[in-house]
Amino acid sequence: MARILGNGQRQRTKVFSELQSHCLFEDCFGRPGKGNDKGKVGGLAGYARRNFFVPMPRFASWEALKHCLEKQCIERRERRPRGHSETIGERFERERSALLPLPATPYEACDKRTTRVTSLSLLRYRSNDYSAPVAYGHREVLLQGYVGELVIRCGCEEIARHRRGCEREELIFDPLHCLALLERKTNALDQAAPLAGWELSAEFGRGRRLLEARWGKPGKREHGQVLRPLEDFRLGDVAAAVRQAGEWGRIGCDAGKHRLPCRIEQRPPRLDLTS
Repeated sequence: MARILGNGQRQRTKVFSELQSHCLFEDCFGRPGKGNDKGKVGGLAGYARRNFFVPMPRFASWEALKHCLEKQCIERRERRPRGHSETIGERFERERSALLPLPATPYEACDKRTTRVTSLSLLRYRSNDYSAPVAYGHREVLLQGYVGELVIRCGCEEIARHRRGCEREELIFDPLHCLALLERKTNALDQAAPLAGWELSAEFGRGRRLLEARWGKPGKREHGQVLRPLEDFRLGDVAAAVRQAGEWGRIGCDAGKHRLPCRIEQRPPRLDLTS
């Protein structure tokens, strides 16, 4: 966060200056090798390591880890330190009045970088490639690298959100980003790398077989149009609309698009598609 120069002066890093201006606090740095300058910081870090991370825990996600740590901290607030009549939580509430209020908006603790989306709708962040919607090819975007995810913004709009790659030279795709392109290049439906491992419900596979059996190659294009609502609606709602349209004997994209808002708004369809 900050470096100590040879003459004892402090040089603030850009990230630390951003945090300081956001939270409006004064800095007071400890001297190198002087543990007594930092109060209980080192002791509390050791306490958390010994009590929360021994033995080394395993979690399925960062959210699960944060939930576990929050639970541990809440339980510790109920403990009463030796020689004190109040619990840790009671002492904190008594001292809260001396603390500064939190800022109205939280601080975005992330690495920010600007880059340009390539012609393949990819962008690189720390040796890994991530996909972006094809509509943003060749455009300048802002990358926000958090601990567990990468957020991509263009202007003030969030256009993509990915999990952070843990290895090097990974290709991390979101299949929804290439649907607009696959609608035109239908032969890539079975070969496109972003679609590898994309598990869709049986309704979509059944609908594609019926479309190709009825119209041949144009049926692939129609199937691409059936997938396009996934860009804006939940998978379960789109799958239910496709299934309902199939039950009516209408397997094209128009029937699914008509049934989808009716399902979400919980109203009957305005057109009779059964006849």
